[in-house]
Amino acid sequence: MVSRVLGFARDMLIANVIGAGLIADAFFVAFKFPNFFRRLFAEGAFNAAFVPLFAGRLTTDGKEAAVKFAAEVASVLGTVLLVFTLAAMLTMPWLMLGIAPGFTDQPDKFALSVDLTRLTFPYLTFMALVALMGGMLNSLQRFAATAAAPIVLNVVLIAVLLGVRHGVLPDPGRALAWGVAAAGLAQFVWIALACKRAGIGFVPPRPRLTPGVKRLLALMAPALLGAGVVQVNVVIDVILASTLSEGSVSFLYYADRVNQLPLGVVGVAVGITLLPLLTRQLRSGDAAAALGSQNRAIEFALTLTLPAAAALIAIPGPIVTVLFQRGAFDTASAEATAGALAAFAAGLPAYVLIKALTPGFFAREDTKTPVKVAVVAMIANVVLAVALMQVLAHVGIALATALSAWFNATALAVLLVRRRHLAFDARLRRCVPRLILASALMGIAVWWGADWLAGPLGGGEAQRIVALASLVVAGGGLFALAALGTGAVRMTDLRAAVSRRASP
Repeated sequence: MVSRVLGFARDMLIANVIGAGLIADAFFVAFKFPNFFRRLFAEGAFNAAFVPLFAGRLTTDGKEAAVKFAAEVASVLGTVLLVFTLAAMLTMPWLMLGIAPGFTDQPDKFALSVDLTRLTFPYLTFMALVALMGGMLNSLQRFAATAAAPIVLNVVLIAVLLGVRHGVLPDPGRALAWGVAAAGLAQFVWIALACKRAGIGFVPPRPRLTPGVKRLLALMAPALLGAGVVQVNVVIDVILASTLSEGSVSFLYYADRVNQLPLGVVGVAVGITLLPLLTRQLRSGDAAAALGSQNRAIEFALTLTLPAAAALIAIPGPIVTVLFQRGAFDTASAEATAGALAAFAAGLPAYVLIKALTPGFFAREDTKTPVKVAVVAMIANVVLAVALMQVLAHVGIALATALSAWFNATALAVLLVRRRHLAFDARLRRCVPRLILASALMGIAVWWGADWLAGPLGGGEAQRIVALASLVVAGGGLFALAALGTGAVRMTDLRAAVSRRASP
């Protein structure tokens, strides 16, 4: 949550300093490009294969053997990605033709995008090693250091933006790109120190394809394809948006950042904690406990994302205006971003459900099935995006992302149920329709409240902030009352959860 709040502060400063024009579009492409490969190599495919293997070795062979395995993997992974990073930096003009083909109509924007992406690309190698060490810490039930690592990125970029704003750094685009690379190094040092404190520090040996590394690569292959499919969806958004009017890439970025708050806080937390938990429960033969964990993860995800989605769909305009509309970010940019935000939010519960359902496959070392589902979802996303952008421009791209996410989540759930790896228990079946009702009531209320507070929401900055904060607090309180009143959430369940937390 701290990371996301600081991320908001960072994005508010970006909007204030560079708005949604040429420099912003170029930087967001430069930032997204290495992040695409980070999620592809480091977090998606790697975590899906590495965490179950590392957690399994911890359980069966002990910490020393597990750390040795991690060191062997780090050596191979780091070497491969270092070579890949250098090759990408050398061939960046040709790679940019694939990631942002629409920029070729503006040579200045294209050249700036190439320069900035070369500066940000080393971030990939640092973050790959951060993902490996973070997976080790998560397997030991040490989640805080890994979850806090993005705070370092936000602090560095905020410092850079303040330097730009006060004239210390004259070139905002290049300053931000250098900041991304520096933040990658800082996060690597942060996680390395956390591993040392946890007693799992290591020095990578000479790169060798040991049996453990070969097993990891075999598991990574289908997961890499699956993660690639998911991340290709993100890149497709950029490719298509680059062919639209200037600022479209930025509108989608800002909208997605707001949408990422509940997704990042809830979805990532569910995915990170559920995978090692399911792995241990299944390895110990406790299928009933694994089933219960999966149900509670789904319940937790929906309890937090359904009301968030309802609020983002009901009042996207006031949210975007208060967060971003100042400085170089004008009214037209706010309106364009609000439309994309409402479309992205329609898929918010699905994005989080995917993260709650895929561990059900990965914990059983099945990395192929989610790939097949993701391939079909990617095809659906491309077809829908191309069709909808003809009518809705950049909003159509966001809506296609949301619809394809719902297809992905539904397909994963159906497959788990058919394989008898998932059965919705009575508590989940009871609470879901009640959560939908409570969220709908809250959404209608905040929409009406935004209309009633139209004056303050359209006033000065202080008035807008107070009015939006009032809507958020009132909406949260109303949802809590509606959830308790409808029985979506029971006081007995809350007391039981607090009791478990308080027990030694």
